[in-house]
Amino acid sequence: MDPAAGRLRQPFTAATARARVRRLLDTRATPSPRTVVDDALLVVTELVTNAVRHGGGLAGFDARLDGDVLTVSVTDASPALPHTVPRSDPAAPGGFGWPLIQQLSRKVTVTPTTTGKTIEVVLHADRRA
Repeated sequence: MDPAAGRLRQPFTAATARARVRRLLDTRATPSPRTVVDDALLVVTELVTNAVRHGGGLAGFDARLDGDVLTVSVTDASPALPHTVPRSDPAAPGGFGWPLIQQLSRKVTVTPTTTGKTIEVVLHADRRA
């Protein structure tokens, strides 16, 4: 597989990133279980949306599939590390993305860059984390 196959050129959206990851998972000889695909697409949506809403804009996206391991990287323009905001009102919208990313991913790494940060997540393409 071409290593650049999971990369997107701007402009792109969470929907475009999801479509790219779905196509990447569709290349597997053995289809990924639906729950695994749904979890991966949710993680991608949250990462891209958080980069746009809280990270100063999306600066890069990459998705790679190596056997049963899916690695997704999102780079944004903010050096601020992701965090969970304490919820005083359980009915208030938002605040679930970062905990979901951590729960659904096998591994999460945040690496500072000269212009912001890159968040890399590793997911299993054949079973839940």
